[in-house]
Amino acid sequence: MKTIKFVFIAGISALLLSSCVSTKKYQSALDREQQLQAENSRLNSEIDKLNTQVTTLKNDASHLAKQWEDAQKNAKDLAGMANMTQQQLEAERKRLTEMRQLLNQQRQALENLRSKMAEALVGFNSSELSIFTKNGKVYVSLQENLLFPSGSAVVNPKGKEALAKLAQVLNGNPDISVLIEGHTDSVAIRNKYKDNWELSVERSTAIVRLLTETYGVSPARVTASGRSKYEPVDTNETAEGRQRNRRTEIILSPKLDELMKLLETPAPAETGTTGL
Repeated sequence: MKTIKFVFIAGISALLLSSCVSTKKYQSALDREQQLQAENSRLNSEIDKLNTQVTTLKNDASHLAKQWEDAQKNAKDLAGMANMTQQQLEAERKRLTEMRQLLNQQRQALENLRSKMAEALVGFNSSELSIFTKNGKVYVSLQENLLFPSGSAVVNPKGKEALAKLAQVLNGNPDISVLIEGHTDSVAIRNKYKDNWELSVERSTAIVRLLTETYGVSPARVTASGRSKYEPVDTNETAEGRQRNRRTEIILSPKLDELMKLLETPAPAETGTTGL
């Protein structure tokens, strides 16, 4: 009886012990499964992050490739522009060189004309006339006492002599344009002329007629104008100043056709810029 009881107890103990071991194994397996699931989740999260990074890097690579392509294109454009700019600089340099040469020729021609006028009119003193250059023109300024009686537009014999010599130089230089300007002082006129405007115009017109009709200067080259009292060279408050203001200026202008043509030639066209 005792033997049976012992066997029974031993069986129960073995069963309980076996059950305890199985529970521990189950719990251990369960814990292991949870760990594996957590690790799997972590790995999946890492994979997602890595995939995101890969996508970002691919996009960055595509963007950089596009930037590189644009940079290469811009570099080519800039190289073409630099070449065009160099061509423009060369063309402008050539144009400026030609212009400088023409200006030098113009200055030389002007000085030659002034010198010829001075030689032709060497017999007259400084109180009667003066010759000078201004603003690219030669001025022959003849005082009233050389050309006209006071208040008159009839040229004196000595004035005719001066104009005859001046006309010889003009006829030897047919490319010179001639402007005759009459000037007066500010004292109001009191004779047959209405005012100083009329007197200044009559005097310049009288000189034009002598140059063209008597001394053979082409009328197409000559212009007459009157400036009255409005371009004085000295004060009108003194007798000496008024005397200097009563004058006739013969203004000689060389033709500038070649220079004007060069100035009117458009500069080399500029190209637009390309943004980077």
